[in-house]
Amino acid sequence: MALTERIESDLKAALKASDRLRLSTLRLIKAALKNKEIEKGSTLNDDEVTGLLSSLAKQRKESISEFRKGGRTDLAEKEEAELRILQEYLPQELSPEELDRLIRETISEVSASSPADIGKVMKAIMPKVRGRADGRVVNEMVRAALS
Repeated sequence: MALTERIESDLKAALKASDRLRLSTLRLIKAALKNKEIEKGSTLNDDEVTGLLSSLAKQRKESISEFRKGGRTDLAEKEEAELRILQEYLPQELSPEELDRLIRETISEVSASSPADIGKVMKAIMPKVRGRADGRVVNEMVRAALS
C-alpha cells in the first residue's frame, strides 16, 4: 500500500473513531501533500511523501523546543502528540552507529579526504538517509569524520 493510500485510510478510520488529534494531524498531512502535488504538478511518489513528512516532523521538533523555552508546555505537548503520529509514517530512524557506518562507507565511495569534500559526501549520503536522519546531524557527523 502506498504511503498516501495509508494516510487516507487512517484518516477515514480516525474520522469514524472520532479521534480528534489524529484526525487533525492527518488532515494537516493531507493538506501539505495536496499543496506539494499542486506545486509539482503531478502526484507524489513515496520518497517525496517521506521527504515532506520529514519536513513536517522537523517543524514539530523545532516548535516543541521553542514552546518549552517559552514555558508553553500545553502547546509543546500538543506538538509532541502530532510528532508521534507523523513518525508512524516515517521510516525507522538510524541509530548513531548505523549512521556513522553509512557516513564512513560514503566517504570511502566518493574518495573524500578533507573538509573541502563535505559537499560531495553530503550529496551522496542524503538520498540514503532521507527521512531516517536529520540533515543537520548528518552534516555535523560528516564534518567530524573529515576533520
